[in-house]
Amino acid sequence: MDYIEITLENIAPDQLELVMADLSLAGCNGFEELDNGGLKAYAEAGELNENKFNLIIDKYFLKHSISNIKEQNWNAVWESNFDPVQVRDFVGIRADFHQSVTGVRHEILITPKMSFGTGHHATTWMMLDWMEGMNLLGKSVYDFGTGTGVLAIMAEKLGANQVLAVDNDDWCIENSLENIQKNNCQVIDIEKVETGYQNKKFDIILANVNRHIIEANIHFLVEALEKGGQILFSGLLVEDEQPMRELFASQGLGIAGVRVRGNWISILCR
Repeated sequence: MDYIEITLENIAPDQLELVMADLSLAGCNGFEELDNGGLKAYAEAGELNENKFNLIIDKYFLKHSISNIKEQNWNAVWESNFDPVQVRDFVGIRADFHQSVTGVRHEILITPKMSFGTGHHATTWMMLDWMEGMNLLGKSVYDFGTGTGVLAIMAEKLGANQVLAVDNDDWCIENSLENIQKNNCQVIDIEKVETGYQNKKFDIILANVNRHIIEANIHFLVEALEKGGQILFSGLLVEDEQPMRELFASQGLGIAGVRVRGNWISILCR
């Protein structure tokens, strides 16, 4: 199947998450942030809603270009552009065509394709950074918005005995299943969902998604949290901190800490 690659230029940092959220509603299912402040978005051929897309372009006054790429070329693109990622001596994340990462306690194999969550982005890096100091041994974990499955895989490596990883995107489901198999995981279940609702409770919830998804699903996530449990949020901009503090307080969550990386923050709640 062919794919459409959309290159967007000069997006304001405070609008990036909004643009990605809107584009996902228009049919895009993969994103890559560019160093120059731009963004690449991907959609399966025929799946992009052109009317919605044009409204987004007008809404944010975006310059853009569109090109077609072949599915069979996708891995070659990642092979040339995807470098291993290391979170200190805690974990190394690499593709199977890379040499093993040395000097780390854990290693995760990821074939990223068009899914979010390779560790390159500050939000995923911070999630992994937090997880190093969390006690996951014997815990149940809910990975809401799993993307590549990297956080679910990390949870199992840290001793979780039950992990549910969910996403609303077919490509992410396919990609996370592939990555779970690559890492020989045994306790991770994958489900496609439309909301954060679950009819069971978890000791730890991981939510590396954008602010608007958090706002729309916060009540589901709190309902799914065991008493005394923890929710780790990321995908938030620095300017989101105060609104998120107010939202979490309204849901009875206490903030245990905030970490910053570039323009992004991650918040641990109890």
